[in-house]
Amino acid sequence: MTKANVGFIGLGLMGQGMAANILKKGWPLSVMAHRNRAPVEALVAAGAEEVKTPRQMAERCEVIVLCVTGSPEVVSVVEGADGIAAAGKPITIVDCSTSDPSVTTKLAADLVRKGITLIDAPLSRTPADAAAGTLDVMVGGAEDDVRRVWPVLECFAGRIVHTGPTGTGHTMKLLNNFLSMGYAALYSEALMLGRKAGLTPEIFDSVVRGGRMDCPFYQTFFRWVLERDPNAHKFAIRNGFKDMSYLAAFANASGAANPIGAAVRNSFAQAVGAGRGEDYVPMLSDFIAEANGVK
Repeated sequence: MTKANVGFIGLGLMGQGMAANILKKGWPLSVMAHRNRAPVEALVAAGAEEVKTPRQMAERCEVIVLCVTGSPEVVSVVEGADGIAAAGKPITIVDCSTSDPSVTTKLAADLVRKGITLIDAPLSRTPADAAAGTLDVMVGGAEDDVRRVWPVLECFAGRIVHTGPTGTGHTMKLLNNFLSMGYAALYSEALMLGRKAGLTPEIFDSVVRGGRMDCPFYQTFFRWVLERDPNAHKFAIRNGFKDMSYLAAFANASGAANPIGAAVRNSFAQAVGAGRGEDYVPMLSDFIAEANGVK
């Protein structure tokens, strides 16, 4: 089978491992630099082709994978000057970013009129999983469209779930991140309260680890708490705040009350407001502790 030409935009912590796996699996790959040239140079050395603009990439590719920060960046890459849509040709865009579902569905409807298919395929797990090709992927799109890009997704995914039509992947991702960011806020507050009572993080961990409240997210979170491993969970607090803000907008549009979501968002908002947005999520525990006078 002839493999389609694939483009990849967004070679950050997740994207560089994903793109490397696409290339390793034998797909012709085009890449584009943003701020950091190191991933581009490594991929070009491995056989990828560098392009200068999204439009140039669209002119050469049948499928383009996006792994950027969120909806504003997606819209800019697709519809901005020299964007993907400016190429004026049919193409399939696979948006692996964590985006606002309402923006995704509107953008998809607008692009259909231009012969462009937008599929949302956000991710779960870590940059280490991206490099290993074992990410979880939630895919929203029509069955035929999803089937067409499935082999590309398999390059970097260990598990793929088709969630329904376009937009449902991003909705499910927000719910998934609500759970994970909620755990981060809970762990941080519980550790702070325990410390005020004289309970060390080691004692806390000895009770939770191996019990019913243990889980892989807990374990990566506590690799920072106990071992001070800065690479335990490389996901910035500012991105957690962004995702919880998307969730709040989704809840408002749905007419739903989400008081727990608001509390989680506020935990992240306070850290971002204090200048800690570039810290990784497990470091929220330090901020919550310091804000309450403990370590």
